[in-house]
Amino acid sequence: MSKKELIYLLALQRIPNIGDISAKKLLQHLGSAEAVFKEKKSNLMKINGIGSHTLKELHKTLYLEEAEAELKFIETNGIETVYFQDKKYPENLKHCIDAPILLFQKGNLDLRRKKIISIVGTRKATVHGVAFCEKLIEDLAPLNPVIVSGFAYGIDIAAHKAAFKNNLQTVACMAHGLDKIYPKTHAKYREQVEANGGFVTDFWSNSDFLPANFLSRNRIVAGLGQATIVVESAEKGGSLVTADIANSYNREVFAVPGRPTDLQSKGCNNLLKQQKAQALTCAADLIYMLNWDLEKPQPEQQKLFVELPPDEEKVFSVLQKTGKCELDELALESGLPTFQLASLLLNLELKGLVRPLPGKQFEVV
Repeated sequence: MSKKELIYLLALQRIPNIGDISAKKLLQHLGSAEAVFKEKKSNLMKINGIGSHTLKELHKTLYLEEAEAELKFIETNGIETVYFQDKKYPENLKHCIDAPILLFQKGNLDLRRKKIISIVGTRKATVHGVAFCEKLIEDLAPLNPVIVSGFAYGIDIAAHKAAFKNNLQTVACMAHGLDKIYPKTHAKYREQVEANGGFVTDFWSNSDFLPANFLSRNRIVAGLGQATIVVESAEKGGSLVTADIANSYNREVFAVPGRPTDLQSKGCNNLLKQQKAQALTCAADLIYMLNWDLEKPQPEQQKLFVELPPDEEKVFSVLQKTGKCELDELALESGLPTFQLASLLLNLELKGLVRPLPGKQFEVV
């Protein structure tokens, strides 16, 4: 993308009344942000869903000037901008109707991976809630998922820290620009987040710090994940909003059940009661519901690319045809003496293609 087009995209993102849905309609019809700004207002109004109120401030030069200033901040601070039509744009988020036209990110991110889960919960997390979160991520670690959360107090930061501990990539979705860290006490985790994932936002630098920003941020948390997990929540809270958004995106939602008397479990219990979430009691529940346990390695694929000496190839072919095979039978089928087979089988075992079984039997791995 050219620098000029990026300035126009930033300006389009900045204009009041033009949200991400309207911006995408304009871009789809005109092909570029620059073309949107240069098109006549009367022609733009012919686009379905675009009215005079939407375009009210489109041609004010103020927004292009602000976009140029923001681009300087982006370039100076090593921030990456990702356009919603770029290959690097997160695939899960791309399918959300109100996903940002531009994402700003900083760190070491790879959001094109298959296994991405969003973990949210109350800022007033209990010891039990934090322990559950840590255990869940520890048990999921062998599957190498990306852990997404909102970098807030409580369950959010517990999820990020558990990801660090288990060497997993973690993504912190921010409700403000990347010129600041909130809460300030979490600034000490900045380097770990950037080394093990990164920060993501659609807010500009110096953006006003408003409560509504958190609700907007939640759509990114819900959109990035294949599933959203609510670990703990009071009867009302931002985590429940995130769960509702995830449901609207047709994503899986899980809630950790708690005792009816626990204040920080009321929200989760209500999600379950209203059938807005499935119960999550351990990592196995998540693995089963997302069919992650069905994703097994394909050893045959590896074998196709292994070049074997003629005698090893002969032994391997026999085992492929016969399945389990005793040493004497293998000698008969391959036409090789047993003293030579011992060496050939050891080589195949070291290459990860064959394994020994009790009773002098062998089989293909």
